[in-house]
Amino acid sequence: MEGFFSSENLIALLTLSSLEIVLGIDNIVFISILVGKLPREQQAGARRIGLLLAMGMRIALLLAITWVMGLTQPLFTLFEHAFTGRDMILLVGGLFLVAKATWEIHDKLEGAEHGAEGGAPRRRVGYGAILVQIMLLDIVFSLDSVITAVGMARHTGVMIAAVVIAVLVMLVFAGAISAFIERHPTVKMLALSFLLLIGVVLIADGFGQHVSKGYIYFAMAFSLFVEMLNLRIRGPKPPVQLHQSYVRER
Repeated sequence: MEGFFSSENLIALLTLSSLEIVLGIDNIVFISILVGKLPREQQAGARRIGLLLAMGMRIALLLAITWVMGLTQPLFTLFEHAFTGRDMILLVGGLFLVAKATWEIHDKLEGAEHGAEGGAPRRRVGYGAILVQIMLLDIVFSLDSVITAVGMARHTGVMIAAVVIAVLVMLVFAGAISAFIERHPTVKMLALSFLLLIGVVLIADGFGQHVSKGYIYFAMAFSLFVEMLNLRIRGPKPPVQLHQSYVRER
């Protein structure tokens, strides 16, 4: 236990916790958009479960570190690139994220209005289906996060503590982030475009074309800054209402 509180481990814990929080932003955005499909009284619970699933997934992968590192071994070569298990997971996850973000953008802008005259109401999105989608993306985000953690810290306890701290911070702010995204449709579209961008980056990474996360997060932060200016200039005008993906209870 004394070794855990060494200066080296404490610095690694602080650095890794900060990195895990930054890397978890895309996870919060994805979860916020998905739980927005549920009735309001179920959203907070689904958000908490989604983030706890992410924490459980990362801790499980850290405890199975030998298997995780084995995913970096080449499986086959195609187009002069040696594909690993990690590459395949990133490819599938990236394709899923691109497809999901594109579908959500279409649904919010072009989807049929629910409750409109002559239009049949669409089926309510199931609680279980939302959790399954969250879990699928948690696997992809967790894998990348764990491999980053392994490269930054040597003590498994430090890595697990950093993950727990990051998720606790995300739990505190997830509700406020979700509410803000729901109140501002332009921010929701921007968030979906971020997910689209992250999906493309995951696909590129799966093909061995590494894109520095710093460029991605800078672009996202700058876009969000510009949108905050737009919201401030626009003032208290009522926003455009996006289509919803479930039948609201009357």
